[in-house]
Amino acid sequence: MAADPLLKVSGLHAGYGVVEILRGIDLEVGQGDIVAVLGANGAGKSTLNLAISGVVPARQGRIEFDGRVIQGERPSAIVSSGLIHVPEGRRIFPNMSVSDNLDLGSYRRAAKQRAHNRERVFAFFPRLRERATQCAGTLSGGEQQMLAIGRGLMAEPKLIILDEPSLGLSPLLVEEMFAMILRLNKEGLAVLLVEQNVVQSLDIVHRAYILEHGSFVMSGSAADLRASTDLKRAFLGM
Repeated sequence: MAADPLLKVSGLHAGYGVVEILRGIDLEVGQGDIVAVLGANGAGKSTLNLAISGVVPARQGRIEFDGRVIQGERPSAIVSSGLIHVPEGRRIFPNMSVSDNLDLGSYRRAAKQRAHNRERVFAFFPRLRERATQCAGTLSGGEQQMLAIGRGLMAEPKLIILDEPSLGLSPLLVEEMFAMILRLNKEGLAVLLVEQNVVQSLDIVHRAYILEHGSFVMSGSAADLRASTDLKRAFLGM
């Protein structure tokens, strides 16, 4: 019998004020999975991330993580459970050092393992070790994205949500970033990758969901979606 999913979202509706953004979202991420939510700007990707993370309240539906219902919980409690969201735009603290930014990631969870986890992050991102005492605002865009992900890893996540990690990076750095995400997953970390970059996302994920106007219009294995003429027509102009 298949194991229960680590994250299960059922019939999720959410929005802002009178505007409903998400309209009946169903999504699953299993232990060790790497799953993508793909869509254009305005499709509802960030709202989905914020709803799962408890920042935007669910109006309807159910969100379960690691065997328990989490909708309605405070974001801090969701972080403590091991669901970590690395937001779009990196959101680092530019006037603090790289090391201090990393340490903030363990404020709510894994504080006793802070030094050990910092060494693990430095081993994974050697450039951050080289710049440990440097102000985070002086890092390049790619290094800032490494720092944002590294800060998430400091909390020993069971699942990490990566919101647009390739945004604003050069093609070479995008390739490097996707390789790092794949490596994280191969080490056993479950990843929910939320992206506009359809082609490279489908190269590394197991399954994907296609989001349009707050609803999933397509889902399946990465191989099936890569072969889909509907997907090629909608996203690749083919």
